[in-house]
Order: sequence, then C-alpha cells, then structure tokens
Amino acid sequence: MKKKVLILFLIIFFLFLGRNLPKRFFDKEEIGQINDINTEVVQSEEKIISLDRIEKIEISENSTYGALMATSGVEYALAMEIYDDAKNVYDLVKIRVGRHLELVYDRDTDELKELRYKIDTEDELHVRNVKYLAQEDSAASSTEKALDKKWQAKIEPIPYEIRQKTVEGTVESSMYQAALDNNIDIRAIIELADAFQWTIDFSQDPRVGDTFKFVYEERYLDGEYVMPGKIFAGRYTNDGTEYYVYYFEESESNKGFFDKDGNSVQKMFLKAPVAFKYISSPFTTGQRYIEAFNVSTGHRAVDYAAAIGTPIRAVGDGTVTFAGWSSAGYGNLTSIRHNATYSTNYAHQSKFAVKKGQKVKQGQIIGYVGSTGFSTGPHLHYEMVKNGAKVNPLREVLPPGEPIKTENRGRFEEVIGKWVGELK
Repeated sequence: MKKKVLILFLIIFFLFLGRNLPKRFFDKEEIGQINDINTEVVQSEEKIISLDRIEKIEISENSTYGALMATSGVEYALAMEIYDDAKNVYDLVKIRVGRHLELVYDRDTDELKELRYKIDTEDELHVRNVKYLAQEDSAASSTEKALDKKWQAKIEPIPYEIRQKTVEGTVESSMYQAALDNNIDIRAIIELADAFQWTIDFSQDPRVGDTFKFVYEERYLDGEYVMPGKIFAGRYTNDGTEYYVYYFEESESNKGFFDKDGNSVQKMFLKAPVAFKYISSPFTTGQRYIEAFNVSTGHRAVDYAAAIGTPIRAVGDGTVTFAGWSSAGYGNLTSIRHNATYSTNYAHQSKFAVKKGQKVKQGQIIGYVGSTGFSTGPHLHYEMVKNGAKVNPLREVLPPGEPIKTENRGRFEEVIGKWVGELK
C-alpha cells in the first residue's frame, strides 16, 4: 500500500515539475514548436469565433423586398425600418431579378447587423445596424443616432481583387468565335469591341486572318473569378491595318480611349447602329450580316441582319425629326438630325423607343429591329445623309476626338508605355 502511494506521489510531482519547468529546460527548436502550436490554436479559435452568419436570398421573378425579408424570417417592422433608413441612399424597391440580398447576423447574438445588395458590377449597398458600427465610424454613428436612425446606409465600391491578363486571337469566322476558340471570357471581347466601336464595324469590317490582342482586368472576390473589368489597351489588325486603343484619364471630363498619338477615338458617330454583343450573339443562326451598299441600284444604305427585337442605337447625338410609319417602303422609320451637315435614318423597326422632337445621345436605344415596310426578313436598314445626299456610312471619314493636351502628354506617354510592349 505504501509503495502505491509513493508511486502516485512521484507521478504527481513530475507532472507538476514538467508543467512549471522554465523554458531553459527545453531547447530552442522545442520552444519554437510549442509556440507554433499555441499560435495555431489561438488563430484557429479567432477564425472560428469571427465568423458571422450570412444568409443569401436570391431575387426571383415577381419577388419584392418585403416578401423576401418576410420569407427569410425578418419581422415586418424591422424590414420597414431598414427600408426607411436606406431609401434616401438607395430605394430597395429597385432590387433586380437574378441578384441577391445578403443578411449578416451577429455571431454571438444572431441579431441582424447588416443588409448587403450589389446594385451593379461596380457598387454595392450596405445598410448597417448603427450599434454594430466600428469605432472608426463613430462620427457617422453619432449622426445617425442624432437623426434617430438605427440603420446607416452607404453605397460603396465592390472590393474586387484586380489581376491583369493579356490575350490574343485570330479571326477565322468571327471575333466572337475567335474568343471562344481561345478560352477568352466573351464579356471581355464585348468590352474590346466597345473600345473599338467608333473605329470598326464588327458586322461589316472584319476579314479572315484579322488578329487582336488586348490587356484587361480580371476581377476576383474571395479568390474566385467573377468577371472581366475595363480594357487597359488593345490592338486590332483589320485587313492588314493596325488600330490601337489605350485607356487614359486626362481629367474627369476627358477620360476614355485614345490612339497611340493621343487622339480620342470617341468620334461624332459610332461605326454601327447595332452593338457587337447583339450582332455576334451565339443564338443567331445563318448569315450574321449583309453588305447591301450598292450605288448602281440606288440602295444607298447598310443592312444589318438581326433578330426581331434587337436594340437599335443612335450613332450620334441629335434630335429626332421623324418617328412613325413611312409610306416610302421604310415601314417604321426613325430619322435623327445630328447637325447642319449630317442626319441618319433607321428603317423597318418593330417598335419605337423615342418620339419626334426628342433629344438623344450617342448609343441611346431608339428602337428595335423588325421587318415592317418593304422587307423580306428582319433587319435594320441604316442610312447616313450628308448635306442632303446619301453617303456610305462605312466609308465616311470623321475627325478624331479631343486630343490629350500638351501639358499632359508626358503623363499619357508614361501610362501607355507599359502597354505598347504588351501589344506587340
């Protein structure tokens, strides 16, 4: 019996001794291992306890803000409180199908602390419970409390991680197909076409063997690819002629795409009244465009074959001088006067989006493709009139846009310098 008590005493003694040994009883490597283990445990615990509960609610057809909040278990009074405090920043009635509401609940109390909603690709709405605002927002918090508001609403940029990507391709049938063949996000190729929309008509100009290369943003959230961003620089070689665009911000009022000489590529008229994303849709079949300019037959226009309902855009700023039925065979016709020299006509529309006397901006939707009047199938009949005579819009040479000012040329050269080599 005494032997058992002695053994038990020795075990307890050595356990106590081991726990209280100074660090000098361990070598440096062992101490480091112990510290690493302790650090890992603490970090794991912190990671676990820092997670709030996030509920993601899909916005489906015919759903409303109130109904979605009720379905997720948020009381009506609380939902209306959030709505009222946010409406001067963003009206939650405007939420759109295909997006999400995100509800963030506190990890400890499970109380609703924030509502999030991505308004578009650039900005998101945050409606935060004032009592959970961080100390650095204490001034804003005080303001909300002074106004007797329990929720603070802000529109903030979406915090994308931006990565740079360079891609290229050769046109064998269309630029759209070239993008697919080279595993390029089609949204990025549409952005490239938009950058060249004053220079190239992608339904008429491309030729087999044309090449392109461009540098653009890839946007990531939480390490996952979301979408392409803006184009930094691009080159399109059309029938042996090289065209370049470079994005540059000279000032708040003069930013966009410029050529390598510093001239803005944004001209008076777009090269086409139908956007690339519609004429290059993968859902259309058969011939994607028709070259119909023929002086000898008097058909002085360009015809764009497109599905009924395809949006038609004004090629330039102007005033609508006619929007109605034409007995001359045009069917539903819209005419726009741009200035004392130029006007444009858009025929065979299925329906209108503007009225006579209305001011329109370049790129604005003015109507939709149809097959009214003397038409054998859905298409847009597009005419340009210069000093009272019809001209070929594909061959009309327009002056370049506003150039970079002399005092900013050095900064421009510095910015585009890093892209010049990328596009070779």
